[in-house]
Amino acid sequence: MAEAHPFRPVDRAERTQRTLGSRQLAAMLPDPSGTRPAYRHLARAISALILDGRIALHVKLPAERELATALHTSRATITAVYDLLRESGYAHSRQGSGTWTALPDGRAPHGITRLLGPQDTAIDLARAAPGLSQQTLTEALSRVAPQLAEHVHTPGYHPYGLPELRAAIAERFTRRGLATVPEQILVTSGAQHALTLVLGLLCRPGDRVMVENPSYPNALEAMRRGRLRTVSVPVTDTGWDIEILESTLRQVVPQLAYLMPDFHNPTGCLMPEDERARTLCAAQRSGTWLVIDETLADLALDVPAPPPFATHATPDRTGQVITIGSMSKTHWGGLRIGWLRAPARLVTELAGQRVATDMGGSVLDQLLALTLLAQAADLLPPRLEQLRRRRTALAAALTAHLPQWTWHLPPGGLSLWVDLGEPIASALAERALDYGVRIEGGTHFATDPGLFERRLRIPYTVPSDTLHEAVRRMATALADGLPHPPTTRQQPHWVA
Repeated sequence: MAEAHPFRPVDRAERTQRTLGSRQLAAMLPDPSGTRPAYRHLARAISALILDGRIALHVKLPAERELATALHTSRATITAVYDLLRESGYAHSRQGSGTWTALPDGRAPHGITRLLGPQDTAIDLARAAPGLSQQTLTEALSRVAPQLAEHVHTPGYHPYGLPELRAAIAERFTRRGLATVPEQILVTSGAQHALTLVLGLLCRPGDRVMVENPSYPNALEAMRRGRLRTVSVPVTDTGWDIEILESTLRQVVPQLAYLMPDFHNPTGCLMPEDERARTLCAAQRSGTWLVIDETLADLALDVPAPPPFATHATPDRTGQVITIGSMSKTHWGGLRIGWLRAPARLVTELAGQRVATDMGGSVLDQLLALTLLAQAADLLPPRLEQLRRRRTALAAALTAHLPQWTWHLPPGGLSLWVDLGEPIASALAERALDYGVRIEGGTHFATDPGLFERRLRIPYTVPSDTLHEAVRRMATALADGLPHPPTTRQQPHWVA
């Protein structure tokens, strides 16, 4: 018999059914009284919740009698609601099993390949990543040169990362309120690399992973390629539904949960402290590993930067939290420097996993990262002020050119999650490329294809005048008419 993996719970009961409670669903729906016919009003509301990701796919809806009681309406009305949902493709029923959420045929796009497309002159709003100033890079390189010379006589392989960089990252966590030693740090080639290492070590094909919906596209793609089964919890403009999150952990018992509580990508939401504590408690009860993506945690524009998620855990629970981060969003994606914080024993396992693929990161990049981290107190405040100005410029441009669109101003992060008011995001993204703007529709951020067709993620990482021009071009594209149905371009998609 094969030896059980030291970091994977064994003989764990796995519950596959997800059920949406009648009171939970009733709280999401408008009051049906006074609307005629009420069943159409309710069916439209439920289908809109499914399309916007607030109700996940493949979830069992409440029994008709229970929902009728919760909504103070007749069972005949709910029967008509479910019939209409089935007719329109938003639900299907199994004899003796119940009614389950679904999507109509034709809502799911064809395969999505997230690769770097050919270079052109289009304004790039598909990648929410700022650049690094030439002066900052030049000065950092001048400081690094003597240090690099000291390393050229060594083999240059550092599977755990340069010791001095591990120490600096550990000290950064400690300074933010989470006591950390270098042995708990693994330096990686970006946060995406850290996530794939964790998935490869802790998960096996077929395991369930809880994710937010919407979520970061490249993380979702890594899970698909690992043949993992994602189970989604909704994140709306107002944040997380903590009761759904807790019930999902309880019902599904996922092996791992991937969360972005700090200026969530793409919504920009910041998880409240009490919800962090409740998430940790629920994960501990289910035996679920929590992978917390802190890539955007430093980009606090209107509020203080949040402490590490694991600071909300009791000492006996911190070992269940793996924190990943990088310098891509705060400094420059071209550095390809990220990290993870985990129990030292797990870091050793992950370093072994890493050796099988790349042996270790670039010494030059790590020395540059060390220099830039040492200057964070000087470099970060101007970056934050620049982002505030660009966020204001983007909001002003949208108000001027596309006043029918709506959004919530996020307290941090790099983008607006814009509601277009109608399901045209993919068609608009396709047409916008003809007008010199590269952007991806909201469906690319969905755990299930076809969702978030009313949404666009619009980053404010390019200069203010460029943002204004991009919005003007999108408004022109919309006014000139969109393809219906949209065609499928051969150009691959690539989101950051």
